[in-house]
Amino acid sequence: MKKKFDKIYQFKITLRDSKPPIWRRIQVPDTYTFWDLHIAIQDVFGWSDYHLHEFEMIHPSSKRKVRIGFPDEDFGRDILPNWKQKISDYFSMENKKSDYLYDFGDSWEHEITLEKILASEKGVNYPKCVKGKRAGPPEDCGGIWGYEEFLEAIKDPEHEQHNEMLEWIGGEFDSEYFDPNEITFDDPDKRLKTAFSQ
Repeated sequence: MKKKFDKIYQFKITLRDSKPPIWRRIQVPDTYTFWDLHIAIQDVFGWSDYHLHEFEMIHPSSKRKVRIGFPDEDFGRDILPNWKQKISDYFSMENKKSDYLYDFGDSWEHEITLEKILASEKGVNYPKCVKGKRAGPPEDCGGIWGYEEFLEAIKDPEHEQHNEMLEWIGGEFDSEYFDPNEITFDDPDKRLKTAFSQ
């Protein structure tokens, strides 16, 4: 991170309707924008950022729900540009919940909860994935319901789509495996430049 920061926001992000729950706990600088937070979420769940996304939460001043994302005229919705909205202007311990939707087709819905605001620690690289459970579902598998069908197919050698799904995923997939130490975070500024160049 180039910007100086003193505070860290700790979020728990849970994939809605996942049973057992698929979740991540991350710590990010308070200087983050919603774009930066979006990239961190993409990285910890293993998403590839191929699709549109948006955050929805209560604006602390107006007390109305606002949508924050990457404006897209095709959808005709009022969306605030996420690279201009700072998380510290919205999240607080009094206003700690947000919805995050990724891929308007598959509809991966996440619940974001601000758990703590901490002092940054010297020598620690942020953002940081502190903990999590279970693998993130593969991209484009059909949302949470399609993911359940995918898991059924790969676990049952007699399933008619068993071989096809294993081939599609590259031979194996362990839905229970997640190691926060294996997470690497992309540079959100570089990703934003790439998004604007397309």
